[in-house]
Amino acid sequence: MNNRNLIRFDWAIKRLLRNKADYSVLEGFLTELLKDEIVIQSILESESNQRIDTDKYNCVDILVKNSMDELVIIELQNQNEYDYFHRMAYGTSKVITEYISIGEPYKNIKKVYSINIVYFDLGQGDDYVYHGKTDFIGIHKLDRLMLSAKQTELLGKVEPFQIFPEYYVIKVNQFDDIAKDSLDEWIYYLKNNDIPDEFNAKGLLQAREILKLDNLSESERSQYIQHLENLSYKASMVRTWKIEEEEYLIKNRNKEIARNALNMGLDIDSIIKLTGLSKSEIEKL
Repeated sequence: MNNRNLIRFDWAIKRLLRNKADYSVLEGFLTELLKDEIVIQSILESESNQRIDTDKYNCVDILVKNSMDELVIIELQNQNEYDYFHRMAYGTSKVITEYISIGEPYKNIKKVYSINIVYFDLGQGDDYVYHGKTDFIGIHKLDRLMLSAKQTELLGKVEPFQIFPEYYVIKVNQFDDIAKDSLDEWIYYLKNNDIPDEFNAKGLLQAREILKLDNLSESERSQYIQHLENLSYKASMVRTWKIEEEEYLIKNRNKEIARNALNMGLDIDSIIKLTGLSKSEIEKL
């Protein structure tokens, strides 16, 4: 038996998973992704994740503080944004500066993880989970720059990447629906809003119970349905734009063919058959 009729993660993360009693769902997801036992201390509000409710198509994000005093941005994006990588960079920079006061030493800068769950083909690559971090590699000896013994003693870090932001990108639609490990089980849910009974990744048992559509109040259900309709409408608009763009490109290509044919002395009737353009369109050329 499958656990269908589950709420989409993008809506749940904004509306349902901010209560401390339900942290176990997010903790499970973060633990499976970061491969470290994550305990959420609190969910924060910042300038970076205060989104107005009418911003219904863009990402829904949440800012989490874990028990190690690190910050985790979780961001979901349904529609294509060509500058999304820039927004990832901006998001981590903004959070870093928001959570250090003027006059504090730089060593108080918080470690930030940026987790990006995208439902479009971001960048170019064959995998469906990518991890980016900052390493300093010697351009001559190809060695990795490490922290000194004194820095390690004072900061509790060994490598510089432990200080700089880390980025994760999950390209949900590129997942092939074959769950090979516990993280894949989470990605299966992110893609299909479904958690098969045999899945046992950390947090999914709680998600099965908390994220049931039947658990929503009448008001919440109405808001959720509206959210789905907004997503469908935006997807339809994007498809329409792509079709119109393709038709525009085809027509321009046919006009160029018609111009070349006119220059070669081909008669208008033949050009109409060749390009599909009307007589008046060809005469205007």
